[in-house]
Amino acid sequence: MVVTDETLAFKFTLMKPHLNERQWRLLLGVEAEAIGQGGISRVARVSGASRTTVQSAVNELRAGAEPTDRVRAPGAGRPPTEQAQPGIEDALEALVSPDTRGDPMSPLRWTTKSLAKLSKGLASQGFAASTRTVSRLLGKAGYRLQVVFKTREGRQHPDRDAQFAFINTLAAAFLAAGDPVISIDTKKKELVGEYANKGREWQPTGQPVEVHGHDFPGGVPKAIPYGIYDLGANDGFVSVGVDHDTAQFAANAIGTWWDLVGRPRYPNTKRLMITADGGGSNGYRLRAWKVALAAFAEETGLEIAVCHYPPGTSKWNKVEHKLFSFISTNWRGRPLTDYQVIIETIAATTTDTGLTVQAVLDPHTYPTGVKISKTEADAVPITRHEFDGE
Repeated sequence: MVVTDETLAFKFTLMKPHLNERQWRLLLGVEAEAIGQGGISRVARVSGASRTTVQSAVNELRAGAEPTDRVRAPGAGRPPTEQAQPGIEDALEALVSPDTRGDPMSPLRWTTKSLAKLSKGLASQGFAASTRTVSRLLGKAGYRLQVVFKTREGRQHPDRDAQFAFINTLAAAFLAAGDPVISIDTKKKELVGEYANKGREWQPTGQPVEVHGHDFPGGVPKAIPYGIYDLGANDGFVSVGVDHDTAQFAANAIGTWWDLVGRPRYPNTKRLMITADGGGSNGYRLRAWKVALAAFAEETGLEIAVCHYPPGTSKWNKVEHKLFSFISTNWRGRPLTDYQVIIETIAATTTDTGLTVQAVLDPHTYPTGVKISKTEADAVPITRHEFDGE
């Protein structure tokens, strides 16, 4: 009877889960002996065991293997690294522990803690461990690969929750009355040209879009998207600047939104609520922002209520996750070769929940370093909110 490779493979697959190491080894030896010439190589190939293992099993059977409870022969098998090299676990813990990041004596103070670097760090202390061993020891010690977790936002205002409650209550009152509430912010500047953009886009196989090899050139044009998200309409508006992100640029973006979108959408409104981060071109301490906003209010006749988010809570600004996140997704992996591409790509951003976006180019220049005196700032007609009006 000829035993096929398929029959052997079936037998090995069926029996292996029920056998210890010695029993499995002896089964391989029995099958190799039964096959005869070429049996060792054939069993090794079908079972996936090494030829040395099968040969050892054959030798053991020929020598008259006796039944025993031992799985391995006395002294067989390599001892675990932590037994063979006492102290290696403590040395690895010292390398990878967060407490040693600032230790000037740590050999990995200025390097990433990859498995290869940890292996070399152990070697520098007289230990020998492969990357696989390092990985096993890390798992044994309770370490896992993890990404950084963005939770620390810096100083927190003691009234943070109350500030959010105040902003939410005021916004709800505006929306209930049919008055607009907008969330504003500047998206990060983007290089204009054939430069890499994060993400991937479907392209024919073997035909990726070719861009420049470096993304930090000097003197190239940049796009500055200033976003306005209308909470009531679930609608976005982006003014793309070409110069500097200043308070005047921010105010002009809001003015452009009002002329093109706000006024037609809210023809009878007499007031506008703006929610913004605490810093940047529309920061609560910036005199130029207050002066520019006052000029906009005087021009339009609107009463403008401005609420700044508490320190360290910029990610809660709705324009970030209701508008900017979808724009970034829409142009991922695509070079922003010119301003027209940027405008059209932003304007093509939509979501299943009904978001639409309008984008315009602001070609004006906005000089930096414009000084606003305290006298000019004090002349701005501001009525501060009773709650944390500062």
